[in-house]
Amino acid sequence: MNTIVQCNSLIQSYGVGDTQFNAVDGVNLSISEGDFLSLSGPSGSGKTTLMNLLSGLDTPTAGQVTLDGQRISDLSRNALADLRLNRVGFVFQAYNLIPVLSARENVEFIMQLQGVAPKTRREKAEAMLEAVELQGMANRRPGQLSGGQQQRVAVARAMASSPAIVFADEPTANLDSNTTDGLLKLMRDLNENRGITFCVASHDPRVIDYTRRRIRMRDGRIEADELH
Repeated sequence: MNTIVQCNSLIQSYGVGDTQFNAVDGVNLSISEGDFLSLSGPSGSGKTTLMNLLSGLDTPTAGQVTLDGQRISDLSRNALADLRLNRVGFVFQAYNLIPVLSARENVEFIMQLQGVAPKTRREKAEAMLEAVELQGMANRRPGQLSGGQQQRVAVARAMASSPAIVFADEPTANLDSNTTDGLLKLMRDLNENRGITFCVASHDPRVIDYTRRRIRMRDGRIEADELH
């Protein structure tokens, strides 16, 4: 399978002088097309920092990240922004939906930035909402949706740009148990039936149990990398 993300000797340091520490400490990692993997570990283990580096949201102190065949360090700021816009999907803990837009308009928003024609993006947004089982909620604004429904809209938005990979940071943190199970089943179905590659950072055992590849971090390093 194609390699979507690869990092070599990745380091992210914070602080100065004697107070400096490595939040990510010499990580080597490869993510392949079709992976459904979790990054887990205790608070401060480096999982969210690593995800931000892999997705191009942050720049490492040392080491290299190759995302969808492009070395991030070789890209200009604009080129990196274009890469994230067109090839990376994001799902955040806080949903990050635009409150004045409907569910469909939120899903369309990324495609609008990409310059997709109105008719095409509307049709695709409706297809994405159907994929996350929200076809009847297209005209509702975020405030009219439950937390689980808002997170499903966020997943639909992440898929709308046809990304090479979707990064999800603690996507179930604000959801109850039943809603969490529904979202995880949805993500697994999208992975198995649509080939969407997911990288999920979470400390929730329920999330980890749903993923096939489980990477556990401690003190900025990969402690275990297992297939299930």
